Amino acid sequence: MSLAPFARLFYFVRKEDILRRPPRRWILAEALLTALVFWATQDSRATRHERGQIVAANAATNTVTDETGRSVTVPVEVKRIVTLAPNLTETVFALGLGERLVGDTKVCDTPPEAKQRAHVGMPVNPNLEAVVALHPDLVLATTSINRAESVDALRRLGIPVYTSDPHTVRGMLDSTARMAEIAGAATQGAALVTRLQERLDAVHVKLADLPLVHVLFVVWEDPLISIGQNTFVADALRWAGAESVIVSKQNWPRVNLEEIVRIQPEYIILTSDHRKAEEAEASDLRSRAGWRDLRAVEMGHVAVISAGVDRPSPGLVDAIEELARLLHPHSFAMENESSLHDAAIMSEEIAQCAL
Repeated sequence: MSLAPFARLFYFVRKEDILRRPPRRWILAEALLTALVFWATQDSRATRHERGQIVAANAATNTVTDETGRSVTVPVEVKRIVTLAPNLTETVFALGLGERLVGDTKVCDTPPEAKQRAHVGMPVNPNLEAVVALHPDLVLATTSINRAESVDALRRLGIPVYTSDPHTVRGMLDSTARMAEIAGAATQGAALVTRLQERLDAVHVKLADLPLVHVLFVVWEDPLISIGQNTFVADALRWAGAESVIVSKQNWPRVNLEEIVRIQPEYIILTSDHRKAEEAEASDLRSRAGWRDLRAVEMGHVAVISAGVDRPSPGLVDAIEELARLLHPHSFAMENESSLHDAAIMSEEIAQCAL
């Protein structure tokens, strides 16, 4: 039996609660909802079908603690996953679990296959009825974008929700390993994390003896928003041999451009879903008041990197490598020359084969 009607009822009651419904009516509604969910859940456990197979009423489960400290009971065999944020969707595919992903959000676009899944709305305000209708064994959420109210609502409906909370690059790796283990893919998770850590270590070795480049990381241009010192993006910058000029305990502080002109960062870091040439970005900023007073803009020190740096997911390592090469090209010069040499040899071999 579907829990979708009860999800709708829950939302209605919560909305009325916000509008200060009388306490007694709220208590009655809460009691009714609890009874209906319990009855429906028991019924569905005995009769629900997934991919043509009946789910046993006494299916084995594991109880784990998510990254917010909450206890979550998850089936041992996780066959249906719903993700509530783009970084989680990317992580599921990176673990080789794409076939188990039955739903994600409208903004999940990496990899392209993510667009083909059923969508459950936006990360900040997902459609709970749509989530419940997909009968997930596991829902993945994150504190960086999902609201606690959404997670609480799903938990009340008997849906297992694991919430991740990474604040550093290594925290992202640990979170990836935990989610892999919960989904029954511990081996894949360990292998993925090992590969990513090896790539990070390789970057660290190249940059270990170099001074950090002082940068302004632009999250949003108008109003100007940057990053706080305790965000995963700030940690990613450090891995790439850079340091934000903004010192703030807020995760996403608003910044005064006049103050940035006074500080004079060495580089401006921008992200774009649709990459533009660095020269075009620098030219655009030179034509704008305030920005043209920055020496970094005048010198063309404007780095445009992939939007992967905004997501605590495996793609973050790609962005770190990309940014490190842009900020410290001399440290990767031999590597680039080797790549060009290999490409030249391959082109010559292809030409000879064509003859």
